[in-house]
Amino acid sequence: MARVAAVLNVRRDSQRDNQISGDSPAGPHARLDEAQTSPVAKVEHVAEYLREVCDIAQALPPGEIEALCGELVALRERGGRLFILGVGGSAANASHAVNDFRKLCGIEAYAPTDNVSELSARINDEGWPSVFVEWLKVSRIGSRDAILVLSVGGGNLERNVSPNIVAAVKEAKAKGARVLGIVGRDGGYAKQAGDVVVVIPTASEQRVTPHAEAFQAVVWHCLVSHPKLQRNATKW
Repeated sequence: MARVAAVLNVRRDSQRDNQISGDSPAGPHARLDEAQTSPVAKVEHVAEYLREVCDIAQALPPGEIEALCGELVALRERGGRLFILGVGGSAANASHAVNDFRKLCGIEAYAPTDNVSELSARINDEGWPSVFVEWLKVSRIGSRDAILVLSVGGGNLERNVSPNIVAAVKEAKAKGARVLGIVGRDGGYAKQAGDVVVVIPTASEQRVTPHAEAFQAVVWHCLVSHPKLQRNATKW
């Protein structure tokens, strides 16, 4: 036992000397890896990320969010339906938002991505670009209704980004429905063609997606807790 303790003490002394001298048993590349994964580096990332969150929150346009609230109040008053469209992480947000608008605000809301059977059948048989527009046609979208686009980029046909969003926006406009949105980057086609579309400011080109998807939730939670919209209290 005494011999084992002595060996451990020698190893600890060696490790301490390496840290002090800047040497690493595995060489200079190991020192770089250690620096990148050190607690200090991790804290710096967290601090930077949270600074970006603060910057985005302060740069959000309250007037546009208020206008979005007004659109939703008018939608409810005229008995229209709200179709919430999103892909990827935004599809999960769409499902969550449907719950909130229905339960808290009394708005008839739907997300086509909630029906996995229909969604996958349409993708398999008809293709990805038309998946939302065909769903809207079957739902008989009309002038009393609205779509709410949740997207990081808002759709761009030239870059083949979310062509399904672009097609859905065109169909909604053709049927006289209102086009609303919470999107990132420059807003894409949703911003260009939409009626009221809130664009999440870009604080970091490397983290556009996590911030855009996170702030979709910030904005819609602001809306469903707005005194003009909320009808039913939350549990907490």
